[in-house]
Amino acid sequence: MSHAALARQTDPIAAIATAPGRGAVGIVRVSGRGLEPLIQALCARALPARQAVYTAFLDAAGQPIDQGLALHFPAPHSYTGEDVLELQAHGGPVVLQLLLARCLEAAAEPHPDAQPPGAARLPGLRLAEPGEFTRRAFLNDKLDLAQAEAVADLIDASTEAAARSAGRSLAGAFSREVEALRQRIVELRMLVEATLDFPEEEIDFLEQADARGKLAAIEAALDRVLDRAHQGALLREGLRVVLAGQPNVGKSSLLNALAGAELAIVTPIPGTTRDKVSETIQIEGVPLHVIDTAGLREDDGDARAIDEVERIGIQRSWQAIAEADAVIFLHDLTRRGQADYEAAEARIAERLHLDQAERLIHVHNKSDARAQAQSPPEAATAGAIVVSARTGDGLEALRRALLERAGWHASPEGVTIARRRHVLALQRTRQHLQAASDHARQRDTALDLFAEELRLAHDALGEITGVFTPDDLLGAIFGHFCIGK
Repeated sequence: MSHAALARQTDPIAAIATAPGRGAVGIVRVSGRGLEPLIQALCARALPARQAVYTAFLDAAGQPIDQGLALHFPAPHSYTGEDVLELQAHGGPVVLQLLLARCLEAAAEPHPDAQPPGAARLPGLRLAEPGEFTRRAFLNDKLDLAQAEAVADLIDASTEAAARSAGRSLAGAFSREVEALRQRIVELRMLVEATLDFPEEEIDFLEQADARGKLAAIEAALDRVLDRAHQGALLREGLRVVLAGQPNVGKSSLLNALAGAELAIVTPIPGTTRDKVSETIQIEGVPLHVIDTAGLREDDGDARAIDEVERIGIQRSWQAIAEADAVIFLHDLTRRGQADYEAAEARIAERLHLDQAERLIHVHNKSDARAQAQSPPEAATAGAIVVSARTGDGLEALRRALLERAGWHASPEGVTIARRRHVLALQRTRQHLQAASDHARQRDTALDLFAEELRLAHDALGEITGVFTPDDLLGAIFGHFCIGK
């Protein structure tokens, strides 16, 4: 790390820590070393440690900007591990901007008791970058990297289950699982390294130390953690589901039925939905980002010819389908047997099955209207689901199918939030352990190769909690945080 980058990480920082807009309470936060001179300038008094004090916040002339609660958290007993000052004022944006500007102004003022004379109260105080408070908490060993990420995940949680899972990760549940795996690998590495150091003893390491048994136990434990991490990633990121089909098959009605709200315009006119309409719903706490797309059809030269707006909408529909985790191909039971409808279905199905076969769920809608016509609502496709968006029949089966397609099989209770990078790191760990196991099965194995695979597995796990983390990855992670956190 360069000297300039290191110096920037030790600069005192300040930011508004509450969301933009008006509110009952707003917070301005400062973190650094030796905040007492700044506190004196802002509050005209010293603050006891970790106690809320009701006081006036003063401008340069000693006049109150506002009155509220001031809290001083001396290092290392603070969120960042540095001295932290929080000013809790009224939540108007102008008031908070005035307080923030006053903090920066007061920091640059000469400290009356400073040596040498004229030194600033808090030299170098600057505006915080996104996520910089939490980054400092990580760098000062207040949080590991997985816990730091859980802070952002808790803020961004889209369901109650995701929020509770992020809370468990923030409390360290996921990190403890990863650390337990790392310790077990360390113990096995110690046995291997000891054998490499004393080859003259001719000890059959794999037999005497039961290395294969220990490694198999570690692999089994890793598989359990990997499975829970996959479930946690689903809680965090959810599943992107696209509703696809011809115009007027009931896509918008199905979206409204799944979401329980009138989100999309529903009319019998083909082509009503001209662009994507999306809504996030939850099933057993798993967020599903459901997208209703424009009806898929071709310009057939009749009176319902596609105009340019609808054509663009159809192009965007195919793009959304290509990016989806699951595609619901919706069919209209009331139009079964109509030649033009069936021909269009065949063309759409052929294109969908080329690229989306594994992600495709066939759903036959309007079972209530089919029943009124005294015709059985059979599904032409094996494994298809029959529903009625109007009455709600079959929706529960569809919800279960979506969860199965996502790979969800756990209760949200006990699942900790995880990210895609955590899952990838665990998968790399699994690959290295598998390679180590392959070496172990060879009776004349080279123990140095066995040891190297264990080291790589150990390092991959360390990336999750930040033991081995490059600076560019830290920048990418904390750059997505909000300013003030």
